[in-house]
Amino acid sequence: MASVFSMIINGELPGRFVWKDGQAVAFLTIEPVTPGHVLVVPRKEIDHWEQIDTASFTHLSDVAQKVGRAVKDAFDAPRMGLLIAGLEVPHVHLHVFPALTMQTFDLANANKNVSPEELDAAAAKIRSSLRGLGYGEYVAD
Repeated sequence: MASVFSMIINGELPGRFVWKDGQAVAFLTIEPVTPGHVLVVPRKEIDHWEQIDTASFTHLSDVAQKVGRAVKDAFDAPRMGLLIAGLEVPHVHLHVFPALTMQTFDLANANKNVSPEELDAAAAKIRSSLRGLGYGEYVAD
């Protein structure tokens, strides 16, 4: 059975994409630790991050860094967080989010009641920032 992320990538479930390329996508999580919390996910379904091939992991990290720059800009974040947890969904994903405190890194503190309008607004801000940083060709509309 496909992971929930594969179903989002394939359009079987909705997702607020901010980045799409041939190897990876980035979309907002529906349970953010801070506004602007994005998941960077390889298109290929791999469960454990240490099992991904080096070239693919390098690409995923590159996308996470570019998306991180855009999120930092869009939300005027003092610092950006990057987290690989791997327990929530059996599909490699990098959490990229504005890091306000060390508590921000605790996914148990995620907001489970974010409105669709808030998520849409966050996605629009990130897309705009990505375009402004010169990554428009990868921005998902």
